[in-house]
Amino acid sequence: MNARRELTGAVLGAAVAGGLALFAAGQRWAGVTAERPRPLPPVVGSLTGSAAAPLVPAMGLLLLAAAVALFAVSGVVRAVLGGVLVVAGGVLVWSAVRALNGGLAEASTQLPGVGRVAGPVTVDPAAGWPVAVIVAGLLAVAVGLLVAVRGRGWPGMGRRYERPGAPAARQRTEEERATDAWRALDRGEDPTADPAEAPSDAPGSGTH
Repeated sequence: MNARRELTGAVLGAAVAGGLALFAAGQRWAGVTAERPRPLPPVVGSLTGSAAAPLVPAMGLLLLAAAVALFAVSGVVRAVLGGVLVVAGGVLVWSAVRALNGGLAEASTQLPGVGRVAGPVTVDPAAGWPVAVIVAGLLAVAVGLLVAVRGRGWPGMGRRYERPGAPAARQRTEEERATDAWRALDRGEDPTADPAEAPSDAPGSGTH
């Protein structure tokens, strides 16, 4: 796989991870039911990913920004950006695992009306979305490691759109130099003289 394909794959991977994290954060992660004394009906609510794990949407936005930045930076800065991707992916995994291990129940008390209910609170988790965040986090970690290890050798956006300079002068061969020397002798010129040192008042060029 060449460097440009690796760069494209890293950008797509970071974008997919960020998009998946943002999408999952907006979904329903749990249904919450708080029982109240009869005859009052129970308090029913839904817990979204952004409420249960506030760092998930923040890391999703960071990953999308990093995907764009991968094109614009190069060298050491790109390697540092790889470290940022690894950290963002780790935060996603940690947030989702924490939500599945008591974080949803803790966050459910912040729902309107639930925290004031003295009765039992039931949390029905939808584990699919936290798992999706874990997948996004692992993808971000993998992309970050790839960028940190190999990103320095990838082309940057500046190199792609940079105007090429003037082509280097071609080295003259010995045969061409010999031919030029013979032609100079035919014109009555010294082939060993430096043209830059030729007098400026050559015959026919003076002022009258």
